[in-house]
Amino acid sequence: MIKYLGSKRKLISEILSAVHTAMPGARSVIDLFSGTSRVGYALKKKNYEVHANDHNLYAYMLAKCYVETNLETVEKEALSLIEEFNGLKGCPGYFTNNFCVRSHFFHPKNGERIDVIREAITQKNLEPSLESVLLVSLMEAADRVDSTCGIQMAYLKKWALRAENDLCLRMPLLLPKAGTSPCFAYQLDALEAAKTLKADVTYLDPPYNQHSYRGNYHIWETLMLWDKPELYGVAAKRVDCRTHKSLFNSKRQFINAFSSVISSIKSKVLIVSFNNEGFVNRAEMESLLSQKGQVSTQVINYKRYVGAQIGIHNPKGQAVGQMSHLYNKEYLYTVDGR
Repeated sequence: MIKYLGSKRKLISEILSAVHTAMPGARSVIDLFSGTSRVGYALKKKNYEVHANDHNLYAYMLAKCYVETNLETVEKEALSLIEEFNGLKGCPGYFTNNFCVRSHFFHPKNGERIDVIREAITQKNLEPSLESVLLVSLMEAADRVDSTCGIQMAYLKKWALRAENDLCLRMPLLLPKAGTSPCFAYQLDALEAAKTLKADVTYLDPPYNQHSYRGNYHIWETLMLWDKPELYGVAAKRVDCRTHKSLFNSKRQFINAFSSVISSIKSKVLIVSFNNEGFVNRAEMESLLSQKGQVSTQVINYKRYVGAQIGIHNPKGQAVGQMSHLYNKEYLYTVDGR
């Protein structure tokens, strides 16, 4: 899956264990802030009925692909299309002009391929599940040849070695149907999802600071929407990054927003992961969650993302500060309201 700030890849086993321990007989789980869908994917693999939700389109497409779509329904046609698209010759367009020439997130030879393949996917007018698989295949192929430290706030001063590689689509590692129940993907606001969705357990991994995921991964949002928007700044961000703000990225508004979500959730058992560098400290989070039931907390040491590990640099790529620490603490809260 794509490189992602805040990914729970290294916490999957702890999250699965927390769900099972909190409610051994649970059959369904909501992943309210699904991101890359790593957690939803792991839950589906364990035969839970998963309801994965995220308000960003790129995250919804990842959930549509990895959580809702079953391997047996799309495999043959997806493999055929991937082979077809891999044979297309590149031609520069919107993506190349903005993310390879105006900015240097990708090598132009790969930008040209992305332009052609993305237009081909649009022209096919594919069924939604199959389309999500092809779009995710393209996003992951682009991620493998990008020239960043993992977020799209800036690109490297010199091409990353992987940026010189040729872009190549691969079949996403889809799962077969989980048990007897289908899984679902949604693109809802978190509060709307909390009010609407029902499951035995709800897992929450909300944004923890002022950095918007839409801003950090604006290229993926543009690639999925393919609306060719007006862009601004050195990072060539979508103009709607200026106005499309989440309450969860505001220190002043986070507690009220998260409290509203917590009180609206219908599940009796909640699992919440949150970083010690977030807006809310452990004591505040435990107090906030106690409105829903009894709270227990697990503390896990977690290595910081690569951009934090290499220190602070200015827009010219010059080091202007020192890294403060290599590890964070991830708090995994279990709330039992039964």
